[in-house]
Amino acid sequence: MSAFEELKGKLREIFQLDRNDLDFGIYRIINLKSNEIDNFLENELLPQVKEGLKDYISKDNVNVQEELNKVIQSAQDLGANPDDLPKVKELKLKLSNSFNVEKIENEIYSDLYNFFKRYYNEGDFMSLRRYKEGVYALPYEGEEVKLHWANADQYYIKSGETLTNYTFKVGDYRVRFEVVLATTEQNNNKDGENRIFKLLEDNNPVRFENGEYIISFTYLPDENKSKQEEINKKIEDILLKNSILLPIISYLNELTGSEKNRITVILKHLNVFTARNTFDYFIHKDLGKFLRRELDFFIKNEIMHLDDIENESVEKVEQYLGKIKIFRKVANKIISFLAQLEDFQKKLWLKKKFVLETNYCITLDRIPEDLYSIIASNEKQKEEWIKLFAIDEINDFNEKITEDFLKKNSNLVLDTQFFDSEFKYKLLSSIDNFNEQCDGLLIHGENFQALELILEKQIESVKCIYIDPPFNLGKNGDFLYKTNYLDSSWLSLLKERLEKTKKILSD
Repeated sequence: MSAFEELKGKLREIFQLDRNDLDFGIYRIINLKSNEIDNFLENELLPQVKEGLKDYISKDNVNVQEELNKVIQSAQDLGANPDDLPKVKELKLKLSNSFNVEKIENEIYSDLYNFFKRYYNEGDFMSLRRYKEGVYALPYEGEEVKLHWANADQYYIKSGETLTNYTFKVGDYRVRFEVVLATTEQNNNKDGENRIFKLLEDNNPVRFENGEYIISFTYLPDENKSKQEEINKKIEDILLKNSILLPIISYLNELTGSEKNRITVILKHLNVFTARNTFDYFIHKDLGKFLRRELDFFIKNEIMHLDDIENESVEKVEQYLGKIKIFRKVANKIISFLAQLEDFQKKLWLKKKFVLETNYCITLDRIPEDLYSIIASNEKQKEEWIKLFAIDEINDFNEKITEDFLKKNSNLVLDTQFFDSEFKYKLLSSIDNFNEQCDGLLIHGENFQALELILEKQIESVKCIYIDPPFNLGKNGDFLYKTNYLDSSWLSLLKERLEKTKKILSD
């Protein structure tokens, strides 16, 4: 494989152009940019390098070579040694100072490949500033103390088992994987269950609706401890024989991937779908600034060699610097593309998330008695009181709750989740200075997003914060929670949340 093709392959991987058929989330944004990126890789990258090199090619290079050939031939005809002739030495020196376009072009592609390969690893950009073999340099701005870790300038995103739908395009159609039956781990608890994705065990897990093929999955514990990769192969076989999918079977059966690992399109999507719910990742806080800084370091440390400049002719040095100029120009173009996509992901992450549902727990003594009849007839609220407060053991308890019973037990806590919106709004509107009377707030969500939500309202108002962080206990199977965090993930996760909690602490 040529250096140019190797570079294009790496850039297609970094830009995730092999996933341009996905039709959800950030991939919709990548798809909008994919044509522009693809055009750059296929039509602009090569010409830009070649055009830049033209300025450094000696115009009389061909004439010098022809003249040298004639002098050598003349010397040989006379029986003389061409290497002893001053004219031959002069012409050879001119040629040695000329620009070997093909060689320099391949060096540029190789340098670009090495740079982006070094800083990119499985979807994330890592700070790997290599000073020399086995030695790395850290970015440092004169601080008295410098605490550094691999992902210090990134947000750690813990995906969890979100089980969101997964959609990809097939010509004019879309294929959607949906999970219709599942159990998941909650709040990072490690419950020892081996859950896997399987096709829904129904008459047919595939249906066609509104131009879309929908394939239904379950995500449930598996007593056989099967491996998801093996199950995916079985699902692939079943789907490729499914009659409903017949119009798109030829596409789903096409081979994709590297030459060493060719798999069908449907298996590729199955693998991505089943992996994405357990795959954590990072988002860089300022990828453009980071990569441009590292690019300058890479050029100065691994491309520009002072000894070469000191001992070469002016023409050679000019050509040498020309190569670096072209490399830097092309690298910055690629960095600009990458930074746009990463910055968009960062905006999505930092954007305040929607509150999906809000409920209130209110003691009965704060609730108007004209609502007691509705409360007394609510079976779900009664069941909750029996479970939490054992009201069925109270002497005057009857199977049917009465308004009188509610008045006598005014400390019972009503939960608005068991009532409709009309009741909830009527209740809330009946309480004056509602916010001042709320003496507790419970948020169920990702802790970074929860802190973002309450930051402005709670700024400098909280007296004490108790944090129960993740622990690095290695492979201790007895511990209740997942603990196999890498140190860099652990530090990145805590740093962002600690900085936000500090802002809501009072003096």
